[in-house]
Amino acid sequence: MDSLKWNKIAGAILGSLILVLVIRFGVEALFEVEPPAKEAYHVEGVLKTASGSGTNVPAAEETMPDFATVLPAADLTAGKAIAARCEQCHDISKGGPNKIGPELWNVIGRPRATEAGFSYSSAMASEHAAWSFESLFKFLKSPPTTVPGTKMSFAGLRSASDRINLLAFLRTQADSPAPLPPPAPAKATAQPAPK
Repeated sequence: MDSLKWNKIAGAILGSLILVLVIRFGVEALFEVEPPAKEAYHVEGVLKTASGSGTNVPAAEETMPDFATVLPAADLTAGKAIAARCEQCHDISKGGPNKIGPELWNVIGRPRATEAGFSYSSAMASEHAAWSFESLFKFLKSPPTTVPGTKMSFAGLRSASDRINLLAFLRTQADSPAPLPPPAPAKATAQPAPK
């Protein structure tokens, strides 16, 4: 092909792009779309600004349950059902293989990012504190928020009771279950002021 044909092809492509842009600008000028008066669906953790754009806001700090009292009363059957969702990416059996995620046998009390043979993200591997009931409770609510940069794409369990049931079940998946933390001290009741 000679250069004249290539010039015609390039001109046709460039002309088409310019035509598309002109039509787009013309349509936007003719049909101005107003933003809706109220949002149809609110996404948790996104705050709408005055300009109409959304910004991420940190979630309010969640009150930690008293694990010494809630774990013994948890529903292990419900926890096992929730763990079935986890088993799409994790194996929970003793000596099980690593899948997309590391195996979870004896995960409570195990140092974070230390399962042999699994390649953790640098965000997860940056800390090796042991997985406690509290840290897992927070992590399971929203893994990407708790450990930004984690490879775990699971959106999380919003329900505190689901997380408690799952933790109670995971606690049983160990050679010796992790000990329960001591009960939280009773809150002092306010005494009436002397008269």
